[in-house]
Parts: sequence; structure tokens; C-alpha cells
Amino acid sequence: MDFPGLKTDCETLLHRFQETGSVRFEEFSAIWKDMKFSTIFYGKTGQLEKNRFAKEALSVACLHFLPPFTFQIRVGALYLLYGLYNAQLCQPKQKIRIALKDWNEVLEFQKELIKAQHFDAAYIFRALRLQKSFHYTAMPVLLMYKPKNKLSKQPPKEEFKDCRNKVTELITSSVLEEMLNVHSHYQKMKCAISADKSQPDKALSLVKDDFVINLNNFVVEHQQWLKGKSATRSSGKEKEGNDSTSQESGSERAIALAKLKSRSYSAVYEVCKSRRHRQAKLESSESGSDLGERKGQKSKRTKKQVQPRKKRKSPELRDGDNNDESVLKGAVSGRLKMPVIREEEEESSSEEGPPCSKRKRRR
Repeated sequence: MDFPGLKTDCETLLHRFQETGSVRFEEFSAIWKDMKFSTIFYGKTGQLEKNRFAKEALSVACLHFLPPFTFQIRVGALYLLYGLYNAQLCQPKQKIRIALKDWNEVLEFQKELIKAQHFDAAYIFRALRLQKSFHYTAMPVLLMYKPKNKLSKQPPKEEFKDCRNKVTELITSSVLEEMLNVHSHYQKMKCAISADKSQPDKALSLVKDDFVINLNNFVVEHQQWLKGKSATRSSGKEKEGNDSTSQESGSERAIALAKLKSRSYSAVYEVCKSRRHRQAKLESSESGSDLGERKGQKSKRTKKQVQPRKKRKSPELRDGDNNDESVLKGAVSGRLKMPVIREEEEESSSEEGPPCSKRKRRR
């Protein structure tokens, strides 16, 4: 619960209403004004926070509006829902969440109010319905998947619950004894007015002879059923506890396996030279500085390759080359359509590429 003091305030209000011993709206209204309960919404500034607080307040009040609480507490919770719904500062107003499985209980409660002539409570319930303040849902709370952060459910107060066994209250041992005496006296009176004094007439047998014995057997069976029901609830809680412990142990085992995997994959082993190009790398991408250094090393290696030197020609060969050039120029001037033939030196120089410049030393 995000607002832990909210439930305490609501329970204090209902406890004071329970002490009055009445179900009148006047009593509840006096307690509401004395506690200044309408100012409970004034501490929230943001709209989102207002909505969350209003939803939580209405859910706490609605929890006490449903069984297994006493009739007086349920009436007080109905008044509390009416006050909270009309005092909230949200626009539009937050509605009261009611599950469809609980709606039949609410309608039965309305019938009880009308039958007992608690018309003020019946009027409050009708006003809430006319204001369309109920939100009919499939589940009482909004379902969320929270595997780690489990919602902590605080048990309600035991004094608010209607845990009394009405069967044992109505039919006690003294009541059964008195009923047995009345039944035996009834049998004697039937024998006295019948023709045969030893046994009563069949026309007068309106009540079964074993009526009190059967009633006692039914009470005993009901008590045994209640004991079995409480035993099944306790066993169910124990199973839930065992399931939670097994889930926690399973999560711990999964965490341990994940740690082992991370350790095994983080280690990189050295391989032989023939498979060094397949060696695993811890980092998927290298830094830019490392890549720049590697590229610089490769360029230095390529520049260091020695290129072949040119052979110097003798002066006689140079003169012959000059004569050939003059002959070619004359041929080109006479015949413009003939292709131009390059010299051998130019071809060799074009094949070898431009001479590499001397590398400057870095300071």
C-alpha cells in the first residue's frame, strides 16, 4: 500500500461509529465532522497523485463494505464511501470498484436495509447508484504481474468481523433441554386425550417423535463442518507458504546459474598460432584510438617497400633518342592521322608509377 496511514484513519472512523451502537447517518456525520475527514484529500497537489489516493481510499472503504464484517460496520463503510466519493478533488471523479461476484452480496445487503427499515442507509446506497459511482469489474483489484515485489496484504481488524456462530448461539444446551421437556409433555397430552391411553392417535401426530434428537444431530454436524473448514483454510495457507519458499529457492538457483555462465563466458583462453585469427574477443568493438594505430602501422609498412631504380643511359643512346624524336615529329606533321607512339622511357615510367617522395621524419 502506498498510503499506509489511510487504512488506520478509516478504521479509526469505523471504530468510533461502532462504539455508538447505532446505524443512523446522523451519528456518522457527527463523527465525520469531528475528525474533519473531508480534509484527507487536501495534501495532494498533482493530478496523478490525487487519482491514486482517491482510488486507494475508495478501495479501503469498499473492503469493509463487503462480508465478512458485521452489519453495523458495513453500514458505516457505506456512509464512508458516500463521503469519500463526494469529497474527492479529482475531475472526473474516481469510481468505486465492485467485482461482479460481489454485486449479489451488495444487493442482498440493500434488501436487508429496506427490510429492517434503515431508510437513511438505503437512501445513501440509492444516491450512489444514481450518481453512477460504481465501476463494475471482473476482479476486485487491478491485476498486475509483480514476481519480485509482492503486494503486502494487511489483515483487517478482528473486532470488525462477524465471526459469531449463529447456530450455536440460537441452539444451546439449555434450549435443547427445554425443547426436550416440552416435547415429552406434548406427547403425554396427546396420550391423555386419545382413546388408547398408552399411545396417542395417528391423527394427532403432527410433530415427529425424534424431532429434538434430529435437531441435536444437525447442530453437531454443523460444528464438525466448521472445524473441517477452518482446517482446510489453515492447510491452504501452509501450501501457499511452501509454494512461496519453493519459488524463492528456484530464483536463487537461477541466479547462481547466471553467475556461473557469466564467469565462463568472461574468460578468454589462448589458442595456437594457426587458429589465432579465430580467437574470441571480449569487446565486440574496439576503440577508435586502437584502430587508428593499426592503420598507421599498415601504411608505414607499405611505404617502406623499396622501388627499383632506373638505369642511366649513355650519352650516345641519348643522341639516338633525340634523332628518333625529330623523325617522329616530322612524320606527325606530315601525316596527322597516324597514331602517336610514346617513347620507351615514358612507357617504363608510366608502368612503374611516380617516384616515391622521401619520407619526412616526425619530430
